[in-house]
Amino acid sequence: MKRCEWCTGSGLYMQYHDTEWGVPVFDDRKQFEFLVLESAQAGLSWITILKKRENYRRAYDGFDPEKAARYGEKKKAELLANPGIIRNRLKIEASINNAQRFLEVQREFGSFSNYIWGFTKGKTITGKWKSLEELPARAALSDQAAADMKKRGFRFLGSVIMYSHMQAAGLVNDHITSCFRYREIKRGFADVPALVR
Repeated sequence: MKRCEWCTGSGLYMQYHDTEWGVPVFDDRKQFEFLVLESAQAGLSWITILKKRENYRRAYDGFDPEKAARYGEKKKAELLANPGIIRNRLKIEASINNAQRFLEVQREFGSFSNYIWGFTKGKTITGKWKSLEELPARAALSDQAAADMKKRGFRFLGSVIMYSHMQAAGLVNDHITSCFRYREIKRGFADVPALVR
């Protein structure tokens, strides 16, 4: 079975690749989870974050953005002392700020999913990459999303991180064309308008 080569070095990576990466996400809590994790990843490898994912889930109250938005100094100190997550003050402060901005977007658009899927007009954009070397790290789409989010006050979510988010949350199907998941995702989602709620 042919897979994207980036996932073949680890069972955890393969499971993530086979079951999550590129699958369209319309659930706001899942969107928030990916934003927290991808922001934490800045400068690190994704496998490092995947290994800490369950620690993050516990530390961030199941990735509940309403709870995260209310974290005060006591909770911030708790997160900074937690060896199970990335203990970077700027990233932790950004995650709390981003939870607050996330709620503002929900209020304005009805859901964060409505907002983020608006950048692709509710459809998954399917790449036609034949090798990992062809995969972009960013695109005009992620430049646009990152710029808009920055205006809204989000932090630690630049264009490269937002492109990673779009890949993870299925706004973009960037499995290489020979990967078994490329066809599965394309057949199930790529040409069907997303159910933006």
